Amino acid sequence: MATLLYRLGRASFRRRKTVVALWLVLLAAVGGAALAFRGPTSSNFTMPGTESQRAIDALQHEFPEASGSTGTIVVAAPQGRKLTDPALATAVRGLVQQAGQLPGVVGAVDPFAAQAVSRDQRYALIQVQFAERTDDVTDEQREAYESTGAQAEAAGLRVEHGGEVMNAEPEVGGTEGIGVAVALVVLLITFGSLVAAGMTMLNALLGVGAGMAGLYALSSVISLTSTAPVLALMLGLAVGIDYSLFITSRHRQHLVDGVEPEEAAGRAVGTAGSAVLFAGVTVIIALAGLAVVNIPFLTVMGLAAAGTVAVAVLVALTLLPALLGFAGVRVLPRKLRAASPAAAAAEGFGFRWARLVLRLRVPVILVGVLGLGALALPAGDMRLALPDAGHAAEGTPAREAADLISEGFGPGFNGRLALVVSSDSAQQTATAVQEVNQVLQGTPNLLAVAPPNLSRDKRTALLAVIPTTGPTAASTEDLVHDIRSKTHGLNDADIALTGQTAIGIDVSEKLSDAMPVYLLLVVGLSVLLLMLVFRSLLVPVKAALGFLLTVGATFGITVLIFQQGHLANLVGLSTPGPLVSFLPILLIGILFGLAMDYEVFLVSRTREDFVHGAGAQEAMISGMGHGARVVTAAALIMTSVFAGFVFIEDPVIKSMGFALAIGVAIDAFVVRMTIVPAVMSLLGRSAWWLPRWLHRALPNVDIEGEGLRKHLNEPTEKESVLV
Repeated sequence: MATLLYRLGRASFRRRKTVVALWLVLLAAVGGAALAFRGPTSSNFTMPGTESQRAIDALQHEFPEASGSTGTIVVAAPQGRKLTDPALATAVRGLVQQAGQLPGVVGAVDPFAAQAVSRDQRYALIQVQFAERTDDVTDEQREAYESTGAQAEAAGLRVEHGGEVMNAEPEVGGTEGIGVAVALVVLLITFGSLVAAGMTMLNALLGVGAGMAGLYALSSVISLTSTAPVLALMLGLAVGIDYSLFITSRHRQHLVDGVEPEEAAGRAVGTAGSAVLFAGVTVIIALAGLAVVNIPFLTVMGLAAAGTVAVAVLVALTLLPALLGFAGVRVLPRKLRAASPAAAAAEGFGFRWARLVLRLRVPVILVGVLGLGALALPAGDMRLALPDAGHAAEGTPAREAADLISEGFGPGFNGRLALVVSSDSAQQTATAVQEVNQVLQGTPNLLAVAPPNLSRDKRTALLAVIPTTGPTAASTEDLVHDIRSKTHGLNDADIALTGQTAIGIDVSEKLSDAMPVYLLLVVGLSVLLLMLVFRSLLVPVKAALGFLLTVGATFGITVLIFQQGHLANLVGLSTPGPLVSFLPILLIGILFGLAMDYEVFLVSRTREDFVHGAGAQEAMISGMGHGARVVTAAALIMTSVFAGFVFIEDPVIKSMGFALAIGVAIDAFVVRMTIVPAVMSLLGRSAWWLPRWLHRALPNVDIEGEGLRKHLNEPTEKESVLV
């Protein structure tokens, strides 16, 4: 592998104008395709095979006029007045009439006729039924809906617009640029060269631009969830910068060692590029592996992010050596361009840190493991749910409407359920509806069951079920299970419970069930891949256990802040609540890939020195000493990029950015650079033991570039500490 990549690196360097031109043409082509074929993103989190999805499908077939998106307009009278006052009642009815005439709206329900008025008669709910599902409602229709109520407000009413129709795509503004700016500063400090830092950043940005354009070009033929492009952008930026950093660092080492620029680029791509390729493949496999969970929207998110990572790897292996060709020796700071290799060989912080860890290895292991274990404790109380309007960013229309509904009617009205009853005859449906009302009486946490809304043939009935608690409350989840158990098989009718709240519960439960299986898959994959790379049994096991420590501590800290609300103000979180359903399983996949990145970059040098005669302790110190600075820079960059998304108001994106940032920081600085070298020094030579039969059976992927050295017919060299 190393020899093939060496040739690729030299070819890209030599034909740099052609390579850059090809990438620019490709970028223009996919950019044009993105503009021409970009489709809408989806906000629906559906789950085939669940009861809630079965009910939705039944509504679309049997009761299509009730299967579209819904809006809820909340009106509130001023303090001391009632909606029954003639002037206010006239204003409410005028608003109902105005909403019913909106484009795309089937009808609006008068709250006085539907008894959707609060007991104190200050609040009312106007239900607005759209013909199309949420994703098919146009921006113009949504804006028209949100602009209704001016006359009602002039009459003194407060009007807020909520409901499914207000589910909007998360906005990605300029806040994530903060992370990119921090990354550029880290690159400048690390390289000491504006050319090297700028070229590395340019390479990563071109890669993420190509990846995102390709993703949007496909969005008209695949259904992208609203968070999929944001996740792809996060990972594309982070790994794109990191992969370019690793190869550029090795290229600079060779330049200082006196190697000609073209040869230096070839060797950098052959050695560091091999590690980048392996690391990228692990991330891609982990993300693509989300497909085994068999959840469509999660599969799309994983494949979208995997695609941007794949582009980042290709860019790092081809475009980067071409840019290095244009930069020449300017990738080095001025003081090192004429310096001898010996002048750049002084030991840095990494060596001193490795020796300190070696001296205190037992206390380091105990403190590290116990500390991360303690941070993981809150994860035992982790609750999962899909986001609801009550946890949206403060000041957004959906949040204002949800708060007003809770104020006037109680939190359960934000988590209304929909019970779909259908049969072969109108009489059987009517009988089933009566029996449903009877069996549900006295159900804990059930506030009310509204009168049925019948289809034209009266064979399908839709009943609104109002819980006493909000959509993400544990008691609401219990109510969903109670309703389903009581109505199952009743009257031989087809009875199914759905609604946004029920869908969220179904999605969360299926994801929770799938998480242990996926975690086992990821851990098993890590052991096999690292066994292949490092030809050892204990090193992969140690890496997998370290990954479990990282995941546990990350979950614990995220639960502590985003669910329990401790220090929530530090991340700008207004309303703590359950973690978004897909966050844990997504976090496992992403952190696995990134953790293996740092494992490979640090331990591969240790193995390289060990197989060429160094003692186990000496090899560990050398591996840490040569890798610590570049891994530190990479981890700071990746943490900064992810942390930049914490400033986005959307709580889902905020929690994803925070969890990824804290997870990368823990894994890089606590696990890979502290616990791992301590364990390696404790294991000594036994860390590299592998049965002979297994050694013969495993293919040699040559991450360390041993085959490349034989190809070049050069002795093993100690690379300088320069990054």
